[in-house]
Amino acid sequence: MSQRLVIKLDNNFELCFNTRQTPLAELWLERMSQRHAWTMDNPDRFYGFDTAQQEQDRAVDTVQQCIATINAHDPIIERNFEYTQDGLNYLHNIFERYHGLLDQQTSEYWQSAPDTVRHALANLNLAVHRCEAAQRSPRPEFVCTWFGMPKTQCLSPVLQQQYGEPAIKFGKVYLNYCEIGKTVEDLTRDNDQYIGEDAFRPFGHYSADFFVAFYDLDLTSMYPRIQNYIESQQNFFDKHNIYNAQDIRASPLRFPVADLEYTGTQQQLITQIRSRQLVREVTVQ
Repeated sequence: MSQRLVIKLDNNFELCFNTRQTPLAELWLERMSQRHAWTMDNPDRFYGFDTAQQEQDRAVDTVQQCIATINAHDPIIERNFEYTQDGLNYLHNIFERYHGLLDQQTSEYWQSAPDTVRHALANLNLAVHRCEAAQRSPRPEFVCTWFGMPKTQCLSPVLQQQYGEPAIKFGKVYLNYCEIGKTVEDLTRDNDQYIGEDAFRPFGHYSADFFVAFYDLDLTSMYPRIQNYIESQQNFFDKHNIYNAQDIRASPLRFPVADLEYTGTQQQLITQIRSRQLVREVTVQ
C-alpha cells in the first residue's frame, strides 16, 4: 500500500508526496521508520529559492563563521577564504581530513575537539555545498538529513542499475548521497585536485536522508565529461578498476522514491516555498 511523505513548512504549508511502490522506496521507508531517535539537521536547508546574491551572501557568511570557530580552537585552515572552486575544494578537503569519513570519526583532532568545533566542521561542509549551489544557475531544492543517524545500509549495484536515473525531475524525492567524500561526478564538476585516496566515495550507503528537487536537469551530458576526467586521472581510477563512465560507480545517477502531489504551476509552488523556507515537521503517513 502506498504511503505519503508530508513535509510541513512554515505557516502550516504542506508538501505532499506519494511514495513509490518499488524495492528502492521500501528500503528508504524502512530507514525513515527508524529516524525518530535523531533530530533533523538544518531544517532551513533550502537551496536556490532566493536571488543569486542572497544565496551567495548567506553561504559566504556561514563559511567565514565556521572558519573562525575552527581556527580559534586550532588554526588548521591555513588559506584565506577564496570564493573559487579551488578554494571550495580546499575547504571540502579540510572537512574530510578533520571530520573523518563515514562513521570513522576516530582522529585525535576529532576526539579532542569541543562540540562547537565539531558542528562548525559539519556546517563547513554544508556551507561549501551552498557556495557551489550559488555559483550555478538556480536549482531550487530542499535537503533533509538526520544528525548522527548511522549510515549502515548499502544499496546494491543491482538496485542502483535498476532504479538509478541520469536525470533530476521537478517534484521528485531522491535518496540523498550520504557518504563523506565525492563521487566521480562531483570530482568531474569540481576538477578537484585535493581529493584524497580515502575520500573518493561512489554512491553506496543510504539512509533516511533525502532531497526534493524543484527543477529539471538532464544528466546524460555528464557522461562524456566524466569519461574525460577518468582518462585524465587514469592512474587513480585504475586502482579502483574504473575505466569508463558507464561503470555504475561512475555514472551520474539519482534514485527516486516519491512523487509530488500538486496541481498548480511549478513557478507558483516555488513562490510559495520561497517565503516558507523552514521545515516544521516531516512525517510518513
